[in-house]
Amino acid sequence: MVDINYEETEDLGLDPDFFVDWFTKVTSKEGKELDEVTLVFCSDDYLLEINQQHLSHDYYTDIITFDYCWDNYVSGDLFISVERVRENAETFSRSFLNELHRVIIHGVLHLCGYGDKSDEDEKMMRKKEDESLSIIGST
Repeated sequence: MVDINYEETEDLGLDPDFFVDWFTKVTSKEGKELDEVTLVFCSDDYLLEINQQHLSHDYYTDIITFDYCWDNYVSGDLFISVERVRENAETFSRSFLNELHRVIIHGVLHLCGYGDKSDEDEKMMRKKEDESLSIIGST
């Protein structure tokens, strides 16, 4: 199940069924099963407040992932700054939708156990993002 919510940003008109199908394919490839994932699209300021309160970080980011996975089930909340995604899309010369998909699947991959703190982990994360984006033709 995938729920979509909006906080301090416009409704993007996204279809939860699209994400259920995509996330199920990605998690299955990783030997896991999709449980519940909530996508919360929000403003920069909303996500900054979460970053400060829950992670003690005082900077803007594009996504924060809260992991509620258990056993082999993928579950969590993904908070995504629509403003950061728009800016990143422009910076990296990507479409907004491509960058949005990349950021979202980045969070799902964190829920599947992938990190991005070391250079090696970041390289693997990018590879997995590209593989996941190819499933929906958004590379």
